[in-house]
Amino acid sequence: MTNQRPHRVLVFTTPTCPWCSRAKSYLRSKGVQFREVDVSRDPSAARDLVRRTGQMGVPVVEIDGRPIVGFDQPKIDALLGLGGGAPVH
Repeated sequence: MTNQRPHRVLVFTTPTCPWCSRAKSYLRSKGVQFREVDVSRDPSAARDLVRRTGQMGVPVVEIDGRPIVGFDQPKIDALLGLGGGAPVH
């Protein structure tokens, strides 16, 4: 039995972004809890996203402080330890 702490997952989205919906659906299908941040309603979060990633594109899935720009399932899997993902360095 492992004593692993849960991952801290944030998903930066907008309501009209189809890839955002896919990313959230994927995380839900894997039983991953996350907090959604709608950057269209939260200007300070939008500025923070640009500061962290250098761009305004969504979705950004941040896992334990490491941002993944776009819905990159192999990277998401690797950072969450879901298997099947490419190693992330």
